[in-house]
Amino acid sequence: MNQMLPQSKRLLKMWIRLLRVTRASESHLREFLRVNHDTTLPRFDVMAALYRRREGVTMSDLSRMLLVSNGNATAVVDRLEKDGLVRRTQSTTDRRTIFVALTEAGLQQFEVLAAEHEREIITLFGGLSDTDLDTLTDILKRMGKGERA
Repeated sequence: MNQMLPQSKRLLKMWIRLLRVTRASESHLREFLRVNHDTTLPRFDVMAALYRRREGVTMSDLSRMLLVSNGNATAVVDRLEKDGLVRRTQSTTDRRTIFVALTEAGLQQFEVLAAEHEREIITLFGGLSDTDLDTLTDILKRMGKGERA
């Protein structure tokens, strides 16, 4: 049936499916984090970025890593700092530069969240076989590079 549709229509249908899966998965994870851990996906994302860069990052680098505005990153970091999960330190070479890093409590909390997040990802996508994962990963990598899938 799909083979009879023009490629442009098939591509549009694929885009809609991809978007639907992405939005449904993100919505599920947002709700999971809210209900089970009283946190938000943006907080999780900031903590994940800081966990990967234990030495800390500038606020500008954090915004770039997360693809969000400086204002959005600052608002999340403000709340995390208030909760004792991150700390800000001023650069010793440039007073205008502020570094942010997870505190020990932030590291511990993120490790718990990350393990729970991973289990939830397994719940969402665990039905995919190794072959499915390899194929899908290959396709998405090629799409990300602008190549034809």
